[in-house]
Amino acid sequence: MKVRKAVIPAAGLGTRFLPATKAMPKEMVPIVDKPTIQFIVEEAKKSGIEDILIVTGKNKRSIEDHFDANPELEQDLEEKGKTELLHLTQSITNLGVNLYYTRQPHPAGLGDAILRARSFVGDEPFAVMLGDDLMDDKVPLTKQLIDRYDKTHASTIAVMPVPHEEVSKYGVIDPDNEIEPGLINVKAFVEKPDVDKAPSDYAIIGRYLLTPEIFDILAHQKPGRGGEIQLTDAIDTMNKTQRVFAHVFNGERHDVGNKEGYLETSIEYGLSHPQIKDDLRKYIIAMGQKLQNEDKKTNKKK
Repeated sequence: MKVRKAVIPAAGLGTRFLPATKAMPKEMVPIVDKPTIQFIVEEAKKSGIEDILIVTGKNKRSIEDHFDANPELEQDLEEKGKTELLHLTQSITNLGVNLYYTRQPHPAGLGDAILRARSFVGDEPFAVMLGDDLMDDKVPLTKQLIDRYDKTHASTIAVMPVPHEEVSKYGVIDPDNEIEPGLINVKAFVEKPDVDKAPSDYAIIGRYLLTPEIFDILAHQKPGRGGEIQLTDAIDTMNKTQRVFAHVFNGERHDVGNKEGYLETSIEYGLSHPQIKDDLRKYIIAMGQKLQNEDKKTNKKK
């Protein structure tokens, strides 16, 4: 069966970005001039996804507004002859995918958010795309997972190695054998293990291709780490009755779920942005020289 649906969980409180996210969804925090969630929707579109369900929560209405038409703004841009900005605004509304929305009333975990997509997904395989990770590769990561599914007809989770001291931040796999380059049989999936108990350094990185059997498991899943319904726990349960593979991602991952990663990503994307890349490059070089001079002064005082 063709993979044509994706679920984007966007109900989190965004506490790591307070106070900015007190009234603004973290998914709307921009990388240069584009909200992070738009990158995710565009990846889904490039991967062949036709229908997307965004699971939102309170104070997330601006996500819907972003992808909706804004006739007043468009009229103003047209009257002022700002054709390029007009086309840019209209292109967001006309991305070529069908967007649907539902709410998660309480922050009960990623697994609970995915369970709310059950009626939307039905009996089809589907992708899950988390907004904290932006992925760069020649072939979009979601498309890579879809291509794996087309061959195996099995759930497949994206992973990549992370520094060992950081494994406790992620769901981690206990790998078995590699059945072909980049595709791993998995013995177990573990949610945020202690560093000294982690079965590997392969972390789950925010892209999943799941079969609909996951919903029955989520419906009966007991709360796990943090008292929440953990998707990783449900995947581990499913792996006991049907194969769940791990696909190793070799592209570039940008973690925008924390302040440092967000700033680094903004700089990297800014250096390729046609309107600001030249001036930003000059600024970074000048700032680098300034910091070097400050370090020299500090070292002399020591």
